Amino acid sequence: MKNVNELHFPEECRYTVEHIWIRPDGGEYVVGISDFAQDQLGEIAFVDLPAPGAHHDAGEAFGTVESLKSVNELFMPVAGEVIAVNEELESTPTLVNVAPYGQGWMIRLRPDNPANVDTLLDADSYRAGLA
Repeated sequence: MKNVNELHFPEECRYTVEHIWIRPDGGEYVVGISDFAQDQLGEIAFVDLPAPGAHHDAGEAFGTVESLKSVNELFMPVAGEVIAVNEELESTPTLVNVAPYGQGWMIRLRPDNPANVDTLLDADSYRAGLA
């Protein structure tokens, strides 16, 4: 496992204490797990994601990520509708390890209230909470 200072936390993302990131992308938002979370989990073996069209409340479990070490629930950063899932993760779950903010994204989301994204932790606050 890496030292927190060696991990990457993009400034354009917002974060939850459950190690989920969210960032705007056009009129949608992209969601995944942070570099810290993937580092703690180790090699990702399986990702279980919801079907597009599913609606979840903030803090509600929307899927799981399984590593060689454990199975962890994924918690929705804000309430909204899942509009797409990263189907590449079915065959290549290690994309989460290699590029957690890029090819390892998990879901695309249409938030009920996009302003709620701004209430989440910024990169500096998230990093400070890990130290």
